[in-house]
Amino acid sequence: MTEEQLKQLKDQLTDQLNSLEERVEHQEEFDTTELSNYDNHPGDAATDLFDMERGLAITQFKEEEIDDTKAALAAIEAGTYGTCTVCGKEIPYERLEAMPTALTCIDHANQEPDLTTRPPEEDVLQGYTDQPVQDEDSRLRDYTDSFQDVEDYGSSDGPQDQPGDDKEMKDFYDDEKA
Repeated sequence: MTEEQLKQLKDQLTDQLNSLEERVEHQEEFDTTELSNYDNHPGDAATDLFDMERGLAITQFKEEEIDDTKAALAAIEAGTYGTCTVCGKEIPYERLEAMPTALTCIDHANQEPDLTTRPPEEDVLQGYTDQPVQDEDSRLRDYTDSFQDVEDYGSSDGPQDQPGDDKEMKDFYDDEKA
């Protein structure tokens, strides 16, 4: 790699670092327009939650990019940029041009996706409420009608979502049970 190519990559990394730091400082805030979430549909609450989680994930990704960029700039200052940190071979300029933060050759790049790590929410959430669950104190609880018990206190269903007393709907439900 020539001095001119190294300078070009350093300038590119510096510009990238400045851009990333600026974007992290100006985070989008997704404020809800509601004064209270008391009467909101669960879908609205889910949308707000999704927007928050997406914003956090994007910020985390940008912070990881900042760390990678700083590591590459530190390698330039140390004089080790362009050399694989694992095997010591020279990293081809084409790879560095395509991915300036690369500190390893393609043979030692982490190319395996992490398929074993699951979200922590899965440890808490259960998929179904119609299956008995064993509590920590060895009691077996049956949550068969837990949704119905909760829905008795109210839901976001409108009148069109509730079964009516008319004969057609009753016949429809009877046919479904059969």
